[in-house]
Amino acid sequence: MAISFSLAGKTALVTGANTGIGQAIAVGLAQAGADVALAGRSHPAETLDLIAQAGCKAVNITADLASTAPVTRVVDEAVAALGRIDILVNNAGIIRRDDLLQFSEADWDAVIDTNLKTLFFLSQAAARGMVAQGSGKIINIASLLTFQGGIRVPSYAAAKSGVGGVTKAMANELAPHGVQVNAIAPGYIATNNTAALQADETRNRQILERIPAGRWGDPSDIAGAAVFLASPASNYVTGHVLAVDGGWLAR
Repeated sequence: MAISFSLAGKTALVTGANTGIGQAIAVGLAQAGADVALAGRSHPAETLDLIAQAGCKAVNITADLASTAPVTRVVDEAVAALGRIDILVNNAGIIRRDDLLQFSEADWDAVIDTNLKTLFFLSQAAARGMVAQGSGKIINIASLLTFQGGIRVPSYAAAKSGVGGVTKAMANELAPHGVQVNAIAPGYIATNNTAALQADETRNRQILERIPAGRWGDPSDIAGAAVFLASPASNYVTGHVLAVDGGWLAR
């Protein structure tokens, strides 16, 4: 049987695709042939244009995923625009930093709600349609902090650890219905969010010394993993958290 990485005829819903990793994933899915709906607070004009350039349909759905309130509407609008949802990528997320002894309940709740609670309930809403059609792919964006504790980011570490756990829980229940659920744990990726770290000579050197590959990751590195997990080539892969980190965790 021929191995296929093609997404021709497939549809995807990607959250938080305005820039960076989310944008790269959305464009990568389109380049593999998928029509893509984008959900987030900001209008992703550049991403929409890049998807159109790839020859695929691009749809914007404005939604603040800081709560579960828009979840049903987002799924309904994506289905109305694209016909169905074959692929869901839960990329939207936030981070709050503070010392452990001063970390506020508001910062805790904001991160857990966006990064874990909304992720689960959006997956649940999309999975109903996937189960009905007998196929689907859910890809959650985890983190190196799915495996490590980090410093000054307790709610983010808790949320991303939870993403790893809920990925496996969803995979167990959805596998009999032809739906695969996996996660990607990006390493240090060169995006706007990490610009300050890259510009800090000392921290940049320390990071590169720890990465066996000797370089920062590019958002396209994550897009490649997402295309694999969204494609028929990964039909027997489920419940897995794939680290795309240049070897960071192996060090």
